[in-house]
Amino acid sequence: MIKRKIFSKLVEHLTSDQMTILIGPRQVGKTYLMNELKKKLDSDDQKTIWLNLDIEEDKKRLASQADLLSYIELQLGRNRAVVFIDEIQRIKDAGLFLKGIFDMQTLYKFIISGSGSLELKAKIVESMAGRKQLFTIDPVSFEEFVNFKTNYQYEDRLHDFFKLEEGKTARLLSEYMVFGGYPRIVLSETASVKQAQMQEIYRSYIDRDIHELLQLEKIEAFTNLLKIIASQIGNLVNVDELASTVGIDKKTIKKYLYYLEKTFIITKVTPYFRNTRSEITKSPIYYFIDIGLRNWLLGLFGLPEIPSPLSGYLFENVVFNTLRSQIEFLPIQIHFWRTKDKAEVDFILEKGLEVIPVEAKHTRLSKIEITRSFRSFLSKYRPTKGYLVHIGNRDERKEVENTDIELLPYFKLLFQDNL
Repeated sequence: MIKRKIFSKLVEHLTSDQMTILIGPRQVGKTYLMNELKKKLDSDDQKTIWLNLDIEEDKKRLASQADLLSYIELQLGRNRAVVFIDEIQRIKDAGLFLKGIFDMQTLYKFIISGSGSLELKAKIVESMAGRKQLFTIDPVSFEEFVNFKTNYQYEDRLHDFFKLEEGKTARLLSEYMVFGGYPRIVLSETASVKQAQMQEIYRSYIDRDIHELLQLEKIEAFTNLLKIIASQIGNLVNVDELASTVGIDKKTIKKYLYYLEKTFIITKVTPYFRNTRSEITKSPIYYFIDIGLRNWLLGLFGLPEIPSPLSGYLFENVVFNTLRSQIEFLPIQIHFWRTKDKAEVDFILEKGLEVIPVEAKHTRLSKIEITRSFRSFLSKYRPTKGYLVHIGNRDERKEVENTDIELLPYFKLLFQDNL
């Protein structure tokens, strides 16, 4: 069992009349979390019912809104109850279907899950404004991974564990950077089993999401595109170059990239700019939601350690995913910064008019070392603070170009509440 931090937020939302909707990639534990919620409700003697739309009999019960409500009433009566619906994307126009149910103002609380195709096919976001709370379920985070691997001995003092057990945490980071955070992978004990499990995860994704969404007869071009993206995380992506390399037109490349984002495989990061003449504004960067899948695509899955400089890009991806989870419910956007003269900063956190540069360094730093690129950004935009995230234990503050720069051990990023 892997404890998920988001579970407490889901429990809190049980008292809300809004529908609770879990979205995210396949195989990240949406059904598991729903089962845990159901167990909690059942133990509190609350009435529940479970429908799985991968089961044909359950799918028939959602043939119409009236059919669904009649079935629930038959099973539970006209009492306050919680209805779980798994794999809602199997229903055509699921967003409108759920909107209609909600607007009937029933006594039932709905908790619903859907794969990556949910937003594409059902248009949940547009159809259900004010009627739902979306919870994105990501792969297991590094923090969750370490807690599981240490049998939750240090759950309430994880910061101290990181600080005192530098060797152990370095090994755990290395393992996480190789295998990633799909729960089935984390729970598998050997590299060969992990390899087989990841192959099955990818096959399921292709068979159940991509074939359904794109109606592809041949997936070679799609997989080749994904491998190319995997090979250049942290680097600019040019659609023209991708089209030439993969051998398909630009329109199709853009379509595939869009679907890869919406099915929670990759995340696009756009450049930060104020002066479009001097900075590159067209080419984005992509990171993987799960770095284990990225390594598997490139044949690096199972290596005892990822060699440099690839390890640097993987660490950058881990830092990005950590930042992304930290700001999920905050009005902050993540960008990167690149100029035509090749000055660059890994991440720019944009909070209204405030910007915060963040540089990821897969090395142990003993002191604050400012690169020419980083200093260039400080001189140009005059941010009040910035971070250098590294894999060592050293923590230091220093003022550079009137900016408060903090040398931040990567594990402390997990506990940063005031980015």
